[in-house]
Amino acid sequence: MTVTSVDVIDVRFPTSRSLDGSDAMNPDPDYSAAYVVLHTDDGGEGHGFTFTIGRGNDICCAAIETLSEHVIGTDVDGPAALADLYKRLTHDSQIRWLGPEKGVMHLAAAALVNAAWDLAARRAGLPLWKYLTTLTPEEIVACVDWRYLSDALTPEEALALLREGENGKAERLAEIEQDGYPAYTTSPGWLGYSDEKVVRLAREAVADGYRQIKLKVGADLEDDRRRFAAARAAVGPDIRIAVDANQRWDVDQAVEWTKALAEFDPWWIEEPTSPDDVLGHAAIRARLAPIKVATGEHVQNRIMFKQLLQAGSIDFLQMDAARVAGVNENLAILLLAKKFDIPVCPHAGGVGLCELVCHLSMFDYVSVSATMEDRVIEYVDHLHEHFLAPTVVKGGRYQAPTEPGFSAEMKRESLLQYAFPNGPEWRSN
Repeated sequence: MTVTSVDVIDVRFPTSRSLDGSDAMNPDPDYSAAYVVLHTDDGGEGHGFTFTIGRGNDICCAAIETLSEHVIGTDVDGPAALADLYKRLTHDSQIRWLGPEKGVMHLAAAALVNAAWDLAARRAGLPLWKYLTTLTPEEIVACVDWRYLSDALTPEEALALLREGENGKAERLAEIEQDGYPAYTTSPGWLGYSDEKVVRLAREAVADGYRQIKLKVGADLEDDRRRFAAARAAVGPDIRIAVDANQRWDVDQAVEWTKALAEFDPWWIEEPTSPDDVLGHAAIRARLAPIKVATGEHVQNRIMFKQLLQAGSIDFLQMDAARVAGVNENLAILLLAKKFDIPVCPHAGGVGLCELVCHLSMFDYVSVSATMEDRVIEYVDHLHEHFLAPTVVKGGRYQAPTEPGFSAEMKRESLLQYAFPNGPEWRSN
């Protein structure tokens, strides 16, 4: 199964018109995907993407095209081949100078790596989460690039963790297929929404079975207090409400602002400061306890996650399916989280991130963490209609994907309609 060509499409949705996705740092996002299709000599396809919020999506597409030379002519059928591809994409000696392992080139690698795993899972006839559970502990460990990690987690330790996870694996797999995985929703909480809309959507979320919602904060303290008070009154004391500052604050400001919201019982404060500030997060966590600290959607690689865990900086790790370099790197992050006993509550929403990341959490439960305690996947009810195998959430739980692959394939008509800048959606506005 040799890759013969790579298509790259700049896809953008005008979500800024309705303020969907708006927060304190990103007031007018146009949810976008640098979208990839791998074609093979036997007619197979693998679909993947990385997520952006508008301008600059073309730069991601250009980076994917640059990296495509590492994919053309390769065989990506099986975990060993996928591990080799991941290393070639992230170890290119000249491209590493642009990172290393961060920035737009790493986002581009994510799109290609995820497309390759989609292709392999399709070939196996399994949804990606289930395909990953069929891999042996040795195969999973071999998928990980262990450089820079061994001071926190060695391959031998990871192998032991995975072997331990074999106990009860069949029962957990059956549970996922029957009951799915817990979700929380950010849909009520966008910063551009009116108080009335926040209250209505919060009540609807609870009626739909969610036990946790999230509000965006950080632009104006009095607005945040008013909106939080309204949301808390709407859902009552037993529903967890997380808050997300999207990197808005310095350390002292994060502490003071969050304390001013404490009377409304925030479950966690998300991205209180720069995602690169490991020690800043540690200081915020120490000063805000028992309010918890979460971050991860903008953490650029496994090494940064390693440091956040080593420094005791976070209570929740919010991995993203397409921010780091795809499935291989996320396997490393799941294993690190298991070693440090920190719950993984993935970032989702955007374009297709819900579709992708539920595969990783379901694999994590079956083969790695073996627990759902305090673990939830973010869900946002945006843009799922553009995917051939859209995420399904029932009763506040992600249902297990059943279609072969990574759930990444978008409908052809959506790709044509929203292609930037010449798709009909953009030509008409």
